[in-house]
Amino acid sequence: MDFSIDLLLNALAAGLLLGCFYAVVTVGISIAFGMLDVVNIAHPAFVMLGSYVAYYVNETLGLDPILTSFLAMPAFFVLGAAIYQIYYLAFERRGQESLRSLAFFFGILFITEVSLILVFGVDYRSVQASWVGGSWHLGVVDFPLRLLVPCAVSLALFGALHLYLSRSFIGRAIAAVSQDPMALRLMAANPVRIKRIAFAIAISTASVAGAMLIVIQQAVEPSMGRDYIGRVFAICVLGGMGSFPGTLVAAMLLGVVESFTQTFYGPSWAPAVSFGFLLLTLAFRPAGILGR
Repeated sequence: MDFSIDLLLNALAAGLLLGCFYAVVTVGISIAFGMLDVVNIAHPAFVMLGSYVAYYVNETLGLDPILTSFLAMPAFFVLGAAIYQIYYLAFERRGQESLRSLAFFFGILFITEVSLILVFGVDYRSVQASWVGGSWHLGVVDFPLRLLVPCAVSLALFGALHLYLSRSFIGRAIAAVSQDPMALRLMAANPVRIKRIAFAIAISTASVAGAMLIVIQQAVEPSMGRDYIGRVFAICVLGGMGSFPGTLVAAMLLGVVESFTQTFYGPSWAPAVSFGFLLLTLAFRPAGILGR
């Protein structure tokens, strides 16, 4: 086993870049689950939908997949608002958010997956862009552009969301809605409307995450989203429920842990080591890294 400095530095760089991707995939869960207490286990399915939207537009129009994802965000926002409205009318309004709503999101996950299979088949799909195959070198460290560009976009999106949710009235209302809906009503804000907007924002981030997934993985198929269900909830809990900085730190840590494990011990060990790291961290910090 070779523990050379070059290999260590490259594994660290790859882990940090991978962590940026995990952060943007998890940010939707951090909003829905961490702030709204909505256990949206179908979120990775919307990420896959974002991947296939990027693929279809890239294949037919030749548009850059990352640019496509931002153009598709309004459509994902509307989709998220519609799904939350159904969720609210069918479950939350009746106080049945627990097991029945979990079945609801399981159903959405499988419907989305089956729909993608019926439309695109089970074959792997990929996108083309002029920058995807390139690399940027800094000394002995290699930064593949298929990881570096999504990382930069992820950090920009993460920063923009954090600013919006911490500085705007809607953002502060989203942070407050799960704590005291009655106080929110006294401020002339409708908690249901605020939750609908928040859930729509969470789903709209899946468009960007999906485009990044198909770029980073280089090829995707409809069931790939299932691999991320446990991982995104683990990052959300590890960072601290609803904490954006905590989510980013947790995603970076998990990315580095996975990268080192894959580099020195093989990819089959990565999931076990990652969740072992999660359990060990929560044993000493039950509220998460930056949780209160």
